Amino acid sequence: MLTFRVATVGASAGFILTKEAMTRLKVLKGDTVYLTESPEGGFRITPYNPDFERQMKLAEEIMHDDRNILRALAK
Repeated sequence: MLTFRVATVGASAGFILTKEAMTRLKVLKGDTVYLTESPEGGFRITPYNPDFERQMKLAEEIMHDDRNILRALAK
């Protein structure tokens, strides 16, 4: 388990990530991380944008359902 401290950053507050946490999350200084609510009621910190994942799932469904139309448009 990793622990983090909440620190003052200007007029805001932020988490201080240890080197180990950054390595495990595969993030670098300046990257964006997302805090999402998990189904169990807790929270998750992830470098992956959950909105992008949702958009990609929708795009995959459209590409699968309308593959014949897309094939015709590609010609």
